[in-house]
Amino acid sequence: MEISLVPELITNFAGFPVTNSVLVTAIVSILIISISLFIKKNISMIPKGFQNIIEYVLEALLNLVDSVTGDKNQTKKIFPLVATIFIFVIISNWIGLIPALIPGGTIGVNQIHNGERILVPFIRSDSADLNMTLALALIAVASAQFMGATVLGIKKYAGKFLVSPLKKPYFIGTFVGILEIISEFAKIISFSFRLFGNVFAGEVLLTVMLMLVPYILPLPFIFLEIFVGFIQALVFAMLTLVFMKMATEEAH
Repeated sequence: MEISLVPELITNFAGFPVTNSVLVTAIVSILIISISLFIKKNISMIPKGFQNIIEYVLEALLNLVDSVTGDKNQTKKIFPLVATIFIFVIISNWIGLIPALIPGGTIGVNQIHNGERILVPFIRSDSADLNMTLALALIAVASAQFMGATVLGIKKYAGKFLVSPLKKPYFIGTFVGILEIISEFAKIISFSFRLFGNVFAGEVLLTVMLMLVPYILPLPFIFLEIFVGFIQALVFAMLTLVFMKMATEEAH
C-alpha cells in the first residue's frame, strides 16, 4: 500500500472513472438519504431510540444557526444547507477511519503501478480528495452569493463590489470592492484546502502508524482523528453559516 495525494482509480463504470473517494461519496450520500427516508417514514410524536439522536443533532444545529442569524426567517432558509454540509462532512471524515479499525489492515484491490503490485484501498474519505472539498467550497460560497442577492436585491448586493462613479469617495469604494471580490475567491481556496489538508494529513498519519505498529500505538491517533473530523465538519458548516449571514448585511 502506498500513500497517494490523489484518489486512486478502482474501476470504470460506463466510461466513468470510479475512484475510492467517489465510491465513498456515493456510499455517504446513499446512507444519508436512506436514514432520512427511514426517519420520515417512522417518525413519532414521542421520539425514542434513533429518532432521539437525530432530533438532538438537528436541534443543536438549529440553535447554532439561530444564534448567528437572530432571525427565524433567515434560519429557515440557511439551516438546511448548513445542517446538510455538517452531516455530510462529518460522516465523510469518520468513514475514512474505517480501514484503521479493520484487523489486519485495509481492504482493497491489487493493482500494478510502475511495475509494482500495490493495494489500492476501497475506502478513502472524500474529504481527502481536493476535488470534493473544492466542490463543497463552491457550493458554500455560491449559496452565500445567492442568499445575499435574494435578501438585499441584486442592485444592493452588487454595490458591495461595484461602486457607482457618482458615489463618493469613488476610488476608495472601488478599492474596497476589489478587495471584496478577492476575498470571495479566497474563501473558496481557504474552504477547500483547510478541509482537505487536515483530513488527508490525518489519513497519512494513521497509515504510517499502522505500518509501524498495527495494534496498540494507533489507538490514540484514531481518537484524535475522530475529534479532528468533528471539528473540521463544524468549522466548515460554521463558516458557511457566517458567510451567508454576512452576505445579507448591507454595505456601509
